[in-house]
Amino acid sequence: MNGSLNLNRLLLAVAAFLLIICQPAFAEKRVALVLGNSAYRNTVPLANPVNDASVIAATLKNAGFDVVDFRKDLPAVETRRALREFADLARDADIALVYYAGHGIEVDGANYLIPVDARLERDTDVYDEAFSLDRILVAIEPARKLRLVILDACRDNPFAKTMKRTLATRAIGQGLAKVEPTSPNVLIAYSAKAGSTAADGDGKNSPFTIALSKFLPTPGLDVRRAFGYVRDEVLKTTNNRQEPFVYGSLGGEDVPLVPAPAKQAPAAAAAAPPAAPAATPQSEARRDYELALQIGNRSAMNAFLAQYPNGYYANLARLQLEKFAAEDARVAATEKARLAEQERARLAAEGAQKAQQAKAEADAKAAEAARLAAERAKQVAQDQATAAEQKRQADAALADRTAANKAVPDQPATQAAATPPAPPAPPEKSTTVAALATGSPEADVVKSVQTELRRVGCLTGAVDGDWNAASQRSLTLFNRYAGTKLDIKAASVDTLDAVKLKQSRVCPLACEHGYKADGDRCTRIVCAEGSFLNDDNECEKRRERKPVAKRDSDERPSRRERERAFHPQREPQVPSAEIPRPQGRARAEGGGSGQIMCDAYLCRPVRRGCHLEYRGGGGPGGNVGNVEVCN
Repeated sequence: MNGSLNLNRLLLAVAAFLLIICQPAFAEKRVALVLGNSAYRNTVPLANPVNDASVIAATLKNAGFDVVDFRKDLPAVETRRALREFADLARDADIALVYYAGHGIEVDGANYLIPVDARLERDTDVYDEAFSLDRILVAIEPARKLRLVILDACRDNPFAKTMKRTLATRAIGQGLAKVEPTSPNVLIAYSAKAGSTAADGDGKNSPFTIALSKFLPTPGLDVRRAFGYVRDEVLKTTNNRQEPFVYGSLGGEDVPLVPAPAKQAPAAAAAAPPAAPAATPQSEARRDYELALQIGNRSAMNAFLAQYPNGYYANLARLQLEKFAAEDARVAATEKARLAEQERARLAAEGAQKAQQAKAEADAKAAEAARLAAERAKQVAQDQATAAEQKRQADAALADRTAANKAVPDQPATQAAATPPAPPAPPEKSTTVAALATGSPEADVVKSVQTELRRVGCLTGAVDGDWNAASQRSLTLFNRYAGTKLDIKAASVDTLDAVKLKQSRVCPLACEHGYKADGDRCTRIVCAEGSFLNDDNECEKRRERKPVAKRDSDERPSRRERERAFHPQREPQVPSAEIPRPQGRARAEGGGSGQIMCDAYLCRPVRRGCHLEYRGGGGPGGNVGNVEVCN
């Protein structure tokens, strides 16, 4: 009896184990949150986001996702509640996906998604009224296999014209900023490359959403290749004006959003299409090289070379390694130049000995020359790797078209109808080559230079990727105050690195009359009581008007009037114009009493020790009047 019971338990355990290991691939739990914001309350509503979100929600439901939570036109409070609820769903999920369509904004390098009730009257309001991209990443963090965020939010900032700046150096960019996910198995897809904007299209849905619904639900198609096809489709649709971009990386295994169909039973083998041609060493090398290229780091390329040390793809891998080495050398040289410049500035500020300053100056110049050389070497290596990759893509596209043309005539129509759809063939690589020639790297360099010039206080305009007269004036100011001689006619990588070396404000803050610079902002000048603000923008003390003593002619009669009062019959003689003024002669001859003695001929000062006495009568020349009396 006991032996029979133990046997039954063993059989049940084996059966349970077989059930576990025989589970099909589509047993993975997949959940999605789809958000669409169109009805903005404090700015112009958008036409397409809700329509785009509806299409994506329907696409994911048809693809067999376990949960598709579709929300539209949510205010901030409800958005945060939806993220909390979705985080609970993602705890035991293998794949968690968040799709958002609406307005987004970049502030100081961080991305924020705008709910429909946001006002954003000041730039700091974004921290309270919007929710950051990091908040979404936290919601999908529990997923085990793939955490995917798709943002169709690369539109112009609708609040830019009305938003008040609380800090002059706070950058508000165009589109969304570049991100570097720190968690594994995370992909973040933008409808347009960082720093650029996306088009809504002329129809009901945006080109990005149309391409997503076309390629993402393809069974068995790796999500990275699916986004590659989305990119090429959007470039083709928008005439190379919009380039979707994906940030993050996955491992070497394929990660499809929709699992590949199960293998056909042996009974249906006779009706199955002919087997694909056997893999060749060249095709295997190509597949592994493309995977290493998608990972895009030195370790992946070294692992590929260890497996394929020789051949065409091995040479391509070595070119990629040379590009990585050149980039590392450039970064190291840039850092060394920055440290040398800091040391030179420190010694100059501390008033070090001339010999030390001269040595620091020479070291800074040598480091700058090494940086420029490393920059040129990096550019050469990058151009070689890019040219080789373009040629490889063109050859691969030709080989794929040739293989497809050979396979089509041999496949019966009925079998073609019964066969599950294969992953779509890559679009013509001429689109990719055209995209490389659109000049987007130059625009990225211009925006980066403008951002750095704004950081050091030399640019007050917008960071728009247009190297216009305002940008050239800002670089001229940088040259003046930083002591550099950068070419102002064009923005270059050398200019970008030179501006990055400055760790603090370079150009002085210019304020209007009545304001003064206070750190990175302008504050109003308030003068103390009794002072006023003069034309030099300085407080000046008001000067009080002193009273001026005036002799009132009505109170004291003149001398002539007094003489007339005493002798109305006589008119006193007035000295001629040639006779000096009494006061002047008194000062010149140094009279002691300061009194003046006048007779019929002249006036003179009273001698020292003497004074005048009035003894009646009046007028010069008589025995009466003023008489000089000496002690």
